[in-house]
Amino acid sequence: MNQETVTAPGEPIIGTAHFRTMFPTTAHGVHIARHAAERRLAAQQRPESGAVADGGTATASLLVAELTVNAALHGRTRGRDARLALTPTPAGLRIEVTDARGERPPVPRPDVEADGESGRGLLLVGSLADAWGCEPYPLGGKTVWAECGIAVPRACGPTG
Repeated sequence: MNQETVTAPGEPIIGTAHFRTMFPTTAHGVHIARHAAERRLAAQQRPESGAVADGGTATASLLVAELTVNAALHGRTRGRDARLALTPTPAGLRIEVTDARGERPPVPRPDVEADGESGRGLLLVGSLADAWGCEPYPLGGKTVWAECGIAVPRACGPTG
């Protein structure tokens, strides 16, 4: 489900351009969620929105990719989807991915072999994000989040 929230005049503008989508924890589900988020970020960066072109969208896209792939690899539970949310903050953008495996918190692996094909995702998240972490999700899962200083307009057009 995609959602856009707009506030009335005089209300705080934080959180007025939300994007949320559920996705199956499969390679195809990750692909669909990631590209939907990228389309949303690109739409918000158009010159008519007043934002700077590529004001950090490449970084945000990489963070979305890493967090959604990690949810599919390490947060998969049969019959349960994951959720991707993008929310503007005063400092930029908060990316949240919620999955059903609360008992498996993310742990960076600095001991990964140099020529290995995987295991560096959280190290990449840690180097790209201004901040990141993990919080328990009340229904037995977890939410892994990352924040980056991307120029996100506080109001935007239709959700993508």
